[in-house]
Order: sequence, then C-alpha cells, then structure tokens
Amino acid sequence: MTFDELKALDHAHTLQTYGRFDVDVDHGQGATLWDLAGRTYIDFTSGIGVCSVGYGNEKWARAIYDQALTLGHISNLFYSQPYARLAGALCARSGMAAAFFGNSGAEANEGLLKLARKYSHDKYGAGRGTILTLRNSFHGRTLATLAATGQDVFHQHFFPFPEGFRHTGANDLADVEAQAGEDVCAVLLELVQGEGGVLPMDRDFVRALAGLCEQRDWLLLVDEVQTGIGRTGTLFAFQQYGIRPDAVSFAKGIAGGLPMGGFLVNEKCRPVLGPGSHASTFGGNPVCSAAALAVLDILDEAALNRVREKGAYLREHIEAMGKQCLGATRGLGLMIGVEVRPDWSSRELAARLAGHGLLVLTAGPALRLLPPLTITKGEMDQGLAILDRGLE
Repeated sequence: MTFDELKALDHAHTLQTYGRFDVDVDHGQGATLWDLAGRTYIDFTSGIGVCSVGYGNEKWARAIYDQALTLGHISNLFYSQPYARLAGALCARSGMAAAFFGNSGAEANEGLLKLARKYSHDKYGAGRGTILTLRNSFHGRTLATLAATGQDVFHQHFFPFPEGFRHTGANDLADVEAQAGEDVCAVLLELVQGEGGVLPMDRDFVRALAGLCEQRDWLLLVDEVQTGIGRTGTLFAFQQYGIRPDAVSFAKGIAGGLPMGGFLVNEKCRPVLGPGSHASTFGGNPVCSAAALAVLDILDEAALNRVREKGAYLREHIEAMGKQCLGATRGLGLMIGVEVRPDWSSRELAARLAGHGLLVLTAGPALRLLPPLTITKGEMDQGLAILDRGLE
C-alpha cells in the first residue's frame, strides 16, 4: 500500500476527528520509526506517552505472546494471575493499598470521580458531591471528564454537561478556598498539566492543598494518566511532591502500547467501592496485564534515574540552540514542554519538524516532547540535530 492509498482508505471509511500530520507510520524499533516509503523518523511522541518502552521491545512483545497463548481474556467474575500480580507490583512501588483496572485514561478518571462521590455520600449523605479541578487542566473526553476539564475550548457542542464541578486557579490556594463550600468532596489535579502546556505545579501549593484536603476530609485525587508509570522520572509524579494521594489514576504508558488504565487507592478509600459498585468488562485483561508487568520490570529504579538524566540532557541542549522561535523549557523527566514564542505556531513548527524527520507533539502554544523512556543517547542526538536543522 502506498501513502496515498492509505490516506484515501482512511478518508473513505473513518470519522475525520483527528487533525493528522501528513505522515504515515509503518513500523518502529526503539525510538525510530519508518514510513511506507522507508523514510525514518526519530520519535519524541511515543504515541502521546503510551509506548513507554519503545517500539519492538522484545521483552514486552514476548510477555504479550506468551500470555496470549495461555489466556487471552477471562471476565472479572473469576480470578487470574496477571492482574493480581500487576496490582501487587503497583501497590508495592507506589505505597498505595489497592488497584482497579480499566481501559483508558478517561475511564480511570471517571473512576476517581465515582470513588470521591461515593466516599462522601457514604459518610456525609447527599449534597456533598462537588469536585474542584484546576483551570487549564485536562482530564478526558467523556462528558464527565470534559466537565472536569478546566479549559473552555473543550466545553463546546456537547451540552448539557454533568454538574458538580468548579474550576479554581492553579497554584492559587486562596482561590481554592474561595471556591470551596459545604458541597465539596474532592480536588482533582494533574501535577504537570500536560494538554495545558506541560506546566508543573508548584510544590508548596501542592503540599498546602494536600493539607487542606486532609483538614476538610476532601479526597485528594491525582490524575497521573500522562505523568505516571515513569514519565517524570519516578513511577508516579506524586512521589516527587512529598504527598500521598487518596487515589491516583494511570493509563497511557502502563501497558507499553496496549489499551489499559486504572486507579490506585489508599487504605481509607479501599472499602468504598464494593461488589457491583464499579466494573469494566476488559479491566485487568490478562494480555494487557502481562504487558504492564513487563513494562514495570523494564522500568526499574535504575531506568527511572536515567529518565531524569535524559530529560535534563534534552532540555539543556534545546535551550543551548538559542532558536528564535523557541523559549525556555519546562517539565519533569521525559515530559518536556518547549515554549514557542509569539508570532510562531506550535502546530506549524511540529509539522515542519515532521517534514525533516522528527515527530513532536503540541500542547496549546507549546511544543511537547514525550519520547520513549528507553530512548538512547544516539537517538536523542539524532532528534536534537533534526530539531536544530529543521528550525533554521
């Protein structure tokens, strides 16, 4: 199949809901991709943070193959080893108490919303179901997670949205307190706002917010769909902030390319969701769980230390280029935002770089870099050379 034939097939038979770049991807190895014509690309996107251990990873692929031959799926009405082992590994490395598995980040965040409202209803009764979220946040594409998202650009077309959400200023504890009321049951936040521009939260604000939640018995919910599973240089970003959430969501990189999401809860929240209160047919799928176990095995503490080193290396070299169109960098680990100066378009710069052989993402006005966590120095240097050449 040629690229033109692929585009024609796509346009003929799929809903055109994505603003795709003019690039096709046929196969990959590590952090390098090839298109149908054999052109190579250095990938600083990893499928929007999903392909955490790169492409063609043999350990990951072998785990999927072996599990698929053993047991492809069984419902959650029965016990099976892969999901239980995965839950144990996640709890051991996060300090949380129990896990729930689903399919996606939006579903994981929906679970957090249900958890918070049921916790509050069980303890305080009706009338205490409002969840505070931060302006500039992004929590998913379902109606409830869109309502939770603190960006007006996403609040279009799909009215009416579910009620029970208020948006407060990021890094502004006074605004959080001003928005608070007797109806609040939880706060949901990203520790690095990904879609909002790769904006890390201030550590003092996060710690003060955690204290406020404890004081008022609000659940502290952390959306780690993008920041989790090693992306920021620790298994979860909250481990760098000195807090312990009541619940934390994850997805994207957990299964290295297979669809999986879920959330972890602390001991206080462990009894909240009992039999029949929450479910997911594909949640804890054995093949996805086996893939996730391989990902966690690959991303040991030494690998996470290297994630922090790689992030620092990329940021240092990007800033040293002194490109007229780019400003400062920001982020944690290999979740990097690059400021795009006024009069330049992040989308146009990303398209230009793709034409030169480097795939990057955008996040509002910024460029967003989410390379595979296993990217090599050689691949980083190739990507940096393309970035330098492509933006001349």
